[in-house]
Amino acid sequence: MRLNGYDGFTRLREVIVGSGTGYTGHDRDLSFELFHQENLLRYGTWHYPRLAAGVAPERWTVHPRYVEELVEDVEGLAATLASLGVTVHRPLPLPPGAAPVTGSGWTATATPALNIRDNTLIVGDEIIETPPVIRSRLLESRLLAPLFRRCFEAGARWTVMPRPGLTDASFDLSYARHAAARLGTEPVPDPRPGPYDAGPYDTGHEMMLDGAQVLRLGRDLVVNTAQANHRLAADWLERHLRGRFTVHRVDRMADSHIDATLLALRPGVFLARHDHVRDLLPRPFQGWKFIVPPEPDPAAFPAYGPRDLLLTSPYIDLNVLSVDESTVLVNAAATGVRTALEAHGFTVVPVRHRHRRLFGGGLHCFTLDTVRDGGPEDYLT
Repeated sequence: MRLNGYDGFTRLREVIVGSGTGYTGHDRDLSFELFHQENLLRYGTWHYPRLAAGVAPERWTVHPRYVEELVEDVEGLAATLASLGVTVHRPLPLPPGAAPVTGSGWTATATPALNIRDNTLIVGDEIIETPPVIRSRLLESRLLAPLFRRCFEAGARWTVMPRPGLTDASFDLSYARHAAARLGTEPVPDPRPGPYDAGPYDTGHEMMLDGAQVLRLGRDLVVNTAQANHRLAADWLERHLRGRFTVHRVDRMADSHIDATLLALRPGVFLARHDHVRDLLPRPFQGWKFIVPPEPDPAAFPAYGPRDLLLTSPYIDLNVLSVDESTVLVNAAATGVRTALEAHGFTVVPVRHRHRRLFGGGLHCFTLDTVRDGGPEDYLT
């Protein structure tokens, strides 16, 4: 199983598609609340102040029907890719009754390898397992380890970034406080009440970065950094890849992931949430064409109840997957995105994905492309 990944738009040959089997719900602990904070704030389900008092995390279950439909849609995505001539690989399923993930002073319920774009970055011939933010996902990449082993045996590099301890003191709260102030909600307190001495497992802010914060453009990587955890990880990435790739940092393009804000569809063309994204990019990329679809149609999303957490914004349908420089997989419900792409000459392949707002990811999130035709091109010049 070879490995070649320099972009997200040249001809896709091999891909890993995630699994929704075994998804039961969310542990609403500090790490979960911080990661999804901006959307939880916007949709009225922010629980952070309760956590500050040391209350045990609340377990929020997902309705079994939604999980069944998620699994159906993910299997449909895998079948669509196979029908287009792409070799599809799958992670291990989450074992029934999987033991909790346990760290220094915390325990979390394990989740299946669904949004597999997050915890791995493929750059050239290298697998880089990235340090997650959400505690329940700390060991998620073990479900992909057999596939990574096959890549390694075929000659790929396999690297694991430093694993964070994910103690309460690990997290930089600056962006959370920025978002709370901007949205006019209650302030974000420290996770431990009052001044405190560092605990025995605290090392201060730690590296945290998801692969979905990185846009690959040949030999150049655009990395979104919104706070100190991201910046530390970007420092590591820059030093590790020096001489092979150039890391360009953008400041707060989003709270974390950027693949529902900006994706490259071919050299010279971006799909973007809004045109102002242009100003955040390195100057040579500002001259590319920006396709900006119309605002999302609320009727394109299912209606949910108060116990159903909305983990993404309505812009999640910009999270498309390119099969080649003219063919793009798009959520079948996202007619605005489809129309915009077709108007620019793209062939759109509709794929059903109903509950993208409940499970925190779109078609790009559910996939990890391991082999594309592209190489270390210099798109800057």
